[in-house]
Amino acid sequence: MKTILILVGKTTDKHFQAGINDYCDRIGHYMPFDLVTIPELKNTKSLSEDQQKQAEGELILKQIQTSDTVVLLDEHGKEFRSIEFAKWLEQKRNTARRLIFVVGGPYGFSQDVYARANEQLSLSKMTFSHQMIRLVFTEQIYRACTIIKGEPYHHE
Repeated sequence: MKTILILVGKTTDKHFQAGINDYCDRIGHYMPFDLVTIPELKNTKSLSEDQQKQAEGELILKQIQTSDTVVLLDEHGKEFRSIEFAKWLEQKRNTARRLIFVVGGPYGFSQDVYARANEQLSLSKMTFSHQMIRLVFTEQIYRACTIIKGEPYHHE
């Protein structure tokens, strides 16, 4: 199974980017993993929130194949403990050809993206910046990989 993390807009904080790159390299030892960054929209001041979500949604949907399993990182999604997420990821690895995670833009997702999604995950009841959530989520994927392999990274 190939896993892809789609991001709307580049990661601007160099410290977050360094951490994200580190975890992506680590994840690559366990499974095929790619980051896809969709460029930020230009001239968004002239767009409403809905217009911006719609335009970003069209760019997101262009990255998704009909057979993909699509999971949105969304505040209203299901929450997992790390061990539960590892079990969930392992099950997906056995059933999905491509597992696509999506971090949306500043206003979230368009209705078209919600309609295409298979599931939604939330990393916390707290709100994090879109920049930070990228680092937190890549670490959680890495953590899940080590749990699946029975390696000592995660302590419980």
